[in-house]
Amino acid sequence: MTATTAHPTVPQSGADLPVLQQIATRVRWLSAAIIDAANAGRPNDTGVKVGGHQASSASIVEIMVALWFAELAVEDRVSVKPHASPVLHAINYLLGDLGEEYLPTLRARGGLQSYPSRLKDPDTVDFSTGSVGIGATAPVWAAMAHRYLASQFASTPSAGRFISLVGDAELDEGAIWEAVADPAIAKLGELLWVIDLNRQSLDRVVPDIQIGKLQGMFAAAGWQVVTLKWGRLISELFQRPGGQQLRQRLESMPNEEYQRMLRADASQTAERILAGSEDEQLRALLASLTTTELATAVRDLGGHDLGLLVDTFGTIDSHRPTAVFAYTVKGRGLPTEGHPNNHSALLTADQMDALAADSGMTRENPWQRFDPGTAPGRLCADRGAELRRAPVGAPAQVDVPTSLGHGHRKAISTQAGLGRLLADLTRDAPETAARVVTCSPDVASSTNLGGWINKTGVWSVDDRRDWFADDAERVLRWSEVSNGRHIELGIAEVNLVSLLGELGATWSRWGERLIPIATIYDPFVSRALEPWSYGMYAGGQSILVGTPSGVTLAPEGGAHQSITTPSIGLEQPNCIAWEPAFAQDLEWCFLHAMGKVGVPGGCSSYFRLSTRPIDPALAQLPDDPHLLEHRRRQAVAGGYRLPATHDPVDEQVTLVGTGAIVPEVIAAANTLREQGINAGVVCLTSADLVFRSMQQRGHRAAGTGGNIIDDLFPAASPAPLITVHDGHPHTLSFLAGARGDRIRCLGVTDFGQSSGVDDAYRMHRIDTASIVDAALSVLGR
Repeated sequence: MTATTAHPTVPQSGADLPVLQQIATRVRWLSAAIIDAANAGRPNDTGVKVGGHQASSASIVEIMVALWFAELAVEDRVSVKPHASPVLHAINYLLGDLGEEYLPTLRARGGLQSYPSRLKDPDTVDFSTGSVGIGATAPVWAAMAHRYLASQFASTPSAGRFISLVGDAELDEGAIWEAVADPAIAKLGELLWVIDLNRQSLDRVVPDIQIGKLQGMFAAAGWQVVTLKWGRLISELFQRPGGQQLRQRLESMPNEEYQRMLRADASQTAERILAGSEDEQLRALLASLTTTELATAVRDLGGHDLGLLVDTFGTIDSHRPTAVFAYTVKGRGLPTEGHPNNHSALLTADQMDALAADSGMTRENPWQRFDPGTAPGRLCADRGAELRRAPVGAPAQVDVPTSLGHGHRKAISTQAGLGRLLADLTRDAPETAARVVTCSPDVASSTNLGGWINKTGVWSVDDRRDWFADDAERVLRWSEVSNGRHIELGIAEVNLVSLLGELGATWSRWGERLIPIATIYDPFVSRALEPWSYGMYAGGQSILVGTPSGVTLAPEGGAHQSITTPSIGLEQPNCIAWEPAFAQDLEWCFLHAMGKVGVPGGCSSYFRLSTRPIDPALAQLPDDPHLLEHRRRQAVAGGYRLPATHDPVDEQVTLVGTGAIVPEVIAAANTLREQGINAGVVCLTSADLVFRSMQQRGHRAAGTGGNIIDDLFPAASPAPLITVHDGHPHTLSFLAGARGDRIRCLGVTDFGQSSGVDDAYRMHRIDTASIVDAALSVLGR
C-alpha cells in the first residue's frame, strides 16, 4: 500500500501532521533519555549492566504516536513489543498517566520494568510482553475471552480493538504461528497486528527478503494483509522519470546493503544506489536531488510516515483480523541508525547531547512536557482525557460451595471424578457453573469432559449446524453454539494455556469473573510451561488439569509418562499444585481452588490427575459430620494421616504418598504392621502447600498451608520417612527438613516403556514390595 500524492500537511483523517511530528520527536528523545538515565544517571557499583534498547524503541516511535495520538479509543487494548517499553512510558508520561519521578527509574526496584508489565508498572500497560512471541499473541486470546464473556453475560462492557505491536524478529517464534493458524481466529475482526519490520534481530541484519513468505502465511490463515513499505515523500519520487528504476533498485537490495547505505556518509548515497548503473533517467533523478534530500528520501519508509500510518489505521476492514507490515529502520533518528549491532547499544554522552539538541531538549532538563498552551500540549491533554479509563469494578460475588455432598462409593479415578464434579456442578451449584468455562486442545472426551459438554455445549464465535444431532449412537453431543461453555482448540498446548490466562484475567479487565479450567495431557505441561507461567505473571487466574500423569498410564508408553511435572507445579509462582488420590479429596480441593480464581488476591491451581481407579474405602472417611469437615479442612490444607485414629507416638517409620500411588503406600504400611512395625501413613493432597507450611514457620500469617506440616509430622514423634511418588522423587525430598528425619525417596527417575501398571511400578521400584523393602532398609532390618 503506497501513496501517489505528495506528503500532505493534514492526512485524510484530519490529524495535524506537524503536531504529531513534534510529539514523535519528543517521544523519541524521552525514550532514549529514560534508558540513558538508567545507565548513566544512577550509581551502579555492582558491575552488572542495566541495559535497555534505544534502537528498538526508536524504530516504532511513529507507529505508536500515530496510534495513541490519533487513533486509539478508550476501549482499545494494546500489546507493545518488549523492547519498546520506554516508548510506552514516554507516551504515558506525555498523556499525564505517569509521574516524572518514574522516568529515571527504568529497571530499578519499584520503578519502570524492563519490559511492559501489566501488574508491576506504575502506568497503564494492557499486556505484559516480556516473553517474546507470547506477549504478542495475548491480544488474540483477550479478544476471544471478551467474545466469550459477552456471549454469557449481558453486563459485559464493550471492547474495542485488540492490537499487537510486534517486532519482526518475534515472527520467528512458534507461538505466533500456532495462534495465527487457529481457525477461530480468522473470525475476530477486532484484531490488528502491526509488525515493526526493521529487519534486524539481536545479533544481525536479517538476511534475505522474507516479507513475501510472511505475508502469504497471514493471508493463508484468513487475515487481511497491508504493507506500508514506502512513505509518501519517496513515493512521489517514484512517479518521476527514473522513479521506477529507483524503486526497483531499492527493493532489490539485500537488507544488509540497504542498511550499509544508511550508515555511509550522505555524499555516497547516490553512488551506492547507482552501483555502476548507466541508466540515464535514474542518474538524472538522483542528480536532481540535494545530498540531504536523497538521504531523507531513502529513509522515508512507511512505518515512519505519520500521515500514511494514521490513514491506514483509520481505514482497516474490521470484518477479519489485519496484519500491517510497516517497514522501519532500527535506531531511526539515532546515531546508531541501521547499525547491525545497535540492538543493545547505548548512546554516548556526546551522542545524547547531539540528540538533545536535535530534539530541542537538554540533558540537564530531560523531562520537559509540552507547554499546555501549545498545539502539542493541547493534543496531549485532550488525548490523555480521551484515553483515561474508569476503574474496573469488583467482580460479582460467587459463593463456590465447599462440597457437593455426593458420596463416592465405587472405585473411580481422579480424572473421572473431575468429569463427575463438573457435570454435578450444573445441577448443584448453577451460579458457580455459570462462571465456569472449560478448554481443551482436542482432548476433551479423553479427559472426561463429555458430561459437562453435553450439558453446556461447545462455544463458537457463530452457531454451527450439528450434522450428527440425529445420530442415535453418538455419546458426546458436540453442539457448537455461541453460548456454549466449553472452548475447543486445535492440538496446540501453547494456545490452550494462553487462552486460559486471558479467560482468567476478565475479572480485572472488565469486572466479570470467570473460572477457567483447562485439561491437558500431563506429559505436555512442560511444552506449555512458558505461556502458562506468563499468563500467571500477567495476572491470569485459572485451573490447569494435567491428566493422565506418571507411569500409572504405563500402556501409553514411556514418552507419555510425565516425571518432572510435580516439581514444576510446586515451583510455579502464583499457583498451587495439587495431586489428590481419592475422588472425594479431588472434589474438596477442586472446589477450594475454584474459590480462589477470578478474585482480587486469588491464584491459579495445577491438578495432576490419573486414570487409575482407586477404591474410596481406602480413604477411611469418618461418618461423623464434624470429623468429616475436619478431614476436608486437612485435605485443602495439604494432607492428612491414615487412619485418622492412628497415634503417631512411637511410630517407627512414616510412609508418605500422594496421588495414584497411595494404595501401594497403604498396602505397604499394612504389611509392615503385620510384621510388628508401627508404620504411619501420610496422604498428601498438595506437597506444594505442605512445603509452604514448612517455610512459613515462625511467620505463619504469610503462608497458605497453615500449620499442616506440624499436624502431619509432629515434632514429638520423629520417625524415618519413606516418600513415594509417581514422579521424580526429588519433589518430596524437602520433607526431611520437617523434623530432621532420615529419609528415603522413591519415585521415577528414568524413561519408561509400554507395560501394565504393576510392571511399571515394579520397574521403577514404587510397588508395594519396594516400599516395604525401603522401610526395612531404613530401619536397618
